[in-house]
Amino acid sequence: MDNANASIAAAPLPTGQTLRRRKNLLFQLWRFAAINVRMLTMITKGSH
Repeated sequence: MDNANASIAAAPLPTGQTLRRRKNLLFQLWRFAAINVRMLTMITKGSH
């Protein structure tokens, strides 16, 4: 258990900018749309 606690304590924390992006609704919508477009292109390329 000590090893797990040590690795958790050594894990990097997100920066302030990263936290702001995670809370920003417009950024989340943009990422959601980008991921959906990427998945759509993979699906259409795979269906021959």
